[in-house]
Amino acid sequence: MFNSDIYSVNECGHLMMDGCDTVELAKTYGTPLYVMSENEIRRNCRVYKNAIDRFYNGNGLIYYASKAMCVKEMVRLVDSEGLGVDVVSGGELYTALAAGIHPNKICMHGNNKTVAELQMALDANVGRIVVESLPELELIDRLAKERHKCPNILVRITPGIDAHTHDFIMTGQNDSKFGVILENGEADAFFAKAVLFENIHISGVHCHIGSQIFELEPFREAARIMVDILGNVKKKYGYIMSEINLGGGFGVKYTDKDDPISFDQFIEAVSITVKEAAAKWGMPIPFIMMEPGRSIVGTAGITLHQIGGIKEIPDIRTYVSIDGGMGDNPRYILYQAEYDFVVANRANEEKTEIVTVAGKCCESGDLLGENVPLQKAEIGDYLATFTTGAYNYSMASNYNRIPRPPVLFVKDGEERLVVLRETYEDIMRNDI
Repeated sequence: MFNSDIYSVNECGHLMMDGCDTVELAKTYGTPLYVMSENEIRRNCRVYKNAIDRFYNGNGLIYYASKAMCVKEMVRLVDSEGLGVDVVSGGELYTALAAGIHPNKICMHGNNKTVAELQMALDANVGRIVVESLPELELIDRLAKERHKCPNILVRITPGIDAHTHDFIMTGQNDSKFGVILENGEADAFFAKAVLFENIHISGVHCHIGSQIFELEPFREAARIMVDILGNVKKKYGYIMSEINLGGGFGVKYTDKDDPISFDQFIEAVSITVKEAAAKWGMPIPFIMMEPGRSIVGTAGITLHQIGGIKEIPDIRTYVSIDGGMGDNPRYILYQAEYDFVVANRANEEKTEIVTVAGKCCESGDLLGENVPLQKAEIGDYLATFTTGAYNYSMASNYNRIPRPPVLFVKDGEERLVVLRETYEDIMRNDI
């Protein structure tokens, strides 16, 4: 079982989360059900905010990577903790603005932003726009000129760092759809032209090397490379950039196999590298930005399902079927992501069975876990899947016309609904 700050077991053997009985939550709100610990989210926000304040003397900003879990209440929560928000689409930008965060605390991303999305970002006066190519920079320059604006631009660099993670979430290697490649000279050619634009301000550089990374060295190497780019551009073109965005990607614990480093240790280690590299160039320490998403909300969430079927195939496997699956958690079918499970109404019992957790969608690959330990379950029991706060609600779909689950925030024994359960009418709303 995970963090005792969040979870406990009551006298009935039920899994408790932040003082709330998860079985009672499932009965009251139905299943599938996403449940998020507000206290855990706030704790994680403060670790990052305090580390920036400590190791960079406050000369930086943490952007919450909203793609991990983007709803209005999440934006309000991280805003209240002093964080900004990283958005990668018009929909995420619209949500952030609707939640009331100041546009200056928004960073706009995306490797193929549409004209409409860029217009929306410029009209909203977002604080920074991350640019991925020279044609995009030319487009922004034209759109900014039409609006008599001069937006702050971060240039996304592909630094050639091969982080050890799943192929689908690696982004720092040269063969990537993201960014301007450093090693083949593309970045140098980019800056030769970029410094001449009149309607933009290139404030710095950005990189993101991947997700679910447990090693310090790739982040330190990325930081060194980013500082060197600032130094080289100043030396070669006389153009001063003063900001570095190091992205996110810090690993979290899904199962006992994972051994993440504390997030403030990441920031401390990287700060040493940044300061050493800046001193080498004789430049002030850059304004530092980071974009954690999973590491803020991942461990703060569980998903509750009800078990509707148990199928034992002798000498092969036992399927435990739930009333959700890839529609509310596609990460297994995408990445073979591993999870820890517990029967929420039998949380005090030993895990004596090895089972495969199967979803209800009409796909053989609709599974949440294979050969996982679990308590002896019965039809009607409730299954809790841990560490589903990131990339579960945000990647959920209506496959098989299944409505997406609601989202509850829990804190100190009280719950509040922050996203309603979809209805069949919601699914058909845009049908003609």
